[in-house]
Amino acid sequence: MPPRKKAAPAGPPTMAQLRETLWKAADKLRGSMDAAQYKDFVLGLIFLKYVSDAFVERREQIRQDVLADGIPQSRVEEFLDDPDEYSGHGVFWVPEQARWEFIATNAKSAGIGELLNAAMDAVMKKNPPLTGVLPRIFNSESVDQRRLGELVDLLGDARFTGHRATPQPASPPAGEDGALFAEPAPAAPAEAATRSARDVLGEVYEYFLEKFARAEGKRGGEFYTPASVVKLLVEVLEPYEGRVYDPCCGSGGMFVQAEKFIAEHRGLTHKDDIAVYGQESNERTWRLAKMNLAIHGITGDLSSRWDDTFHNDRHPDLRADFILANPPFNMSDWARTADDQRWRYGTPPAGNANFAWMQHIIAKLGSRGSAGVVMANGSMSSKQSGEGEIRAALVEADLVACMIALPPQLFRTTQIPACLWFFAKDKGPMGARRLAERRGETLFIDARNMGTMIDRTERILTEEDLAKIAGTYHAWRGSASAREKKLTYENVPGFCCSATTEEIRTHDHVLTPGRYVGVAEVDTSGDEPIAEKIERITKELFAHFEESARLEKEVRTQLERLDV
Repeated sequence: MPPRKKAAPAGPPTMAQLRETLWKAADKLRGSMDAAQYKDFVLGLIFLKYVSDAFVERREQIRQDVLADGIPQSRVEEFLDDPDEYSGHGVFWVPEQARWEFIATNAKSAGIGELLNAAMDAVMKKNPPLTGVLPRIFNSESVDQRRLGELVDLLGDARFTGHRATPQPASPPAGEDGALFAEPAPAAPAEAATRSARDVLGEVYEYFLEKFARAEGKRGGEFYTPASVVKLLVEVLEPYEGRVYDPCCGSGGMFVQAEKFIAEHRGLTHKDDIAVYGQESNERTWRLAKMNLAIHGITGDLSSRWDDTFHNDRHPDLRADFILANPPFNMSDWARTADDQRWRYGTPPAGNANFAWMQHIIAKLGSRGSAGVVMANGSMSSKQSGEGEIRAALVEADLVACMIALPPQLFRTTQIPACLWFFAKDKGPMGARRLAERRGETLFIDARNMGTMIDRTERILTEEDLAKIAGTYHAWRGSASAREKKLTYENVPGFCCSATTEEIRTHDHVLTPGRYVGVAEVDTSGDEPIAEKIERITKELFAHFEESARLEKEVRTQLERLDV
């Protein structure tokens, strides 16, 4: 008797079911190439599948709208083939040869690698923002075409439209054995809302970026910053509108989180209130960023190509309102020119680019701009090669708004302890913004004891942690969000302290928060008075002595009765 087939799941598939399919897809090529290489394959194919699904979804919507307007069936094709009907809704035009149905139908009769390369070319030709972005690596001799065909078949079973939302942890852990992919999350209830292709693919793309970063270890940190760290930067800076810049943008996570922040607080209609600018020196990572922004519907200027920010600034005239960055820690090989105009506060040492990144960022800020930067802990106290003098100059110029010491193990790709620097060109009230007067002050926050371990090696900052840290900064700064929530600032021993520039001078301009916040106060209100406590403990001790003497006497008596 043949085995019974499994019944198809009722209703739209869940995100967990989609991820399970995609994990299988990744495994198809995982054994024949390294993580960095199959990352390009899998993400490139996912992107192609997404644009195809989104195109088909939009095409069907156009058909329904046209017929609902009373236009005869004979004229429907006119509207279906109008590229403006797609671009106007943030959907890429996908030529027939790049549509997934065409690829799947012709995969057996034509070379799959050749088909995919041609599809990538066709999509880039019809969509200028994607020019030079999509991978054309599928027809190489080193690629196992049989496995590639199986990968295409598996992706054909996944649709990026109509999925039910599945609650996910803030940072899904890897398997217990450290494997790249963990077990899928439980399915969502049937009543959960369905989601658009863009929402689904955006989540999948971010999830895979994180997993690939873990697989590549230290090298993965070049294109991925942990989600909770990115969210903390955005929650503190509140980039509601203006120019947002990242000089080392990796895969574009800072921009994506900024858009999410705006959507959450002001609605999707305001996502265009920010203009995005970025630069990335690694070609493959630059391509990832371009795809990531495209998937999330973000129109950003990442320049026409990748380039080294120090050697060739691709946005020389930009003055940003907000800068978010996670530069490479302690970079020793960088394009240093001693007379660079950006080194207003001192020439950075050749062997470490930390203070070069900081000064580049400050040079890019507008007159009222602010920035949040991830740095290695050594930047807060180092004095070698003139770094102490540069740090002192930044403090004396009243540019340092806030220093946050982060907990350990937030960065799976490096064990180097990290901190956050926040710069502000203007710490005054800023007129109509009615901020608190903070000129000549710097806020210190010690968050080293915060966060939650999600597995044996990785920690995340929870929503409560993020709210506490960001809320403390907003209360200190007197921002509109703090006034709305009626938050007021006060120093909390062991956690936060607002220190004057004079106080910082007494610490030789060392900016380690622990020096300023001190230790948490211990609540002794319920403690026993010392005199009474000593008297009680003395009585207990004497009682123990008496019991010990009694037991000793009893043991001696029993030993004497023994017949030796």
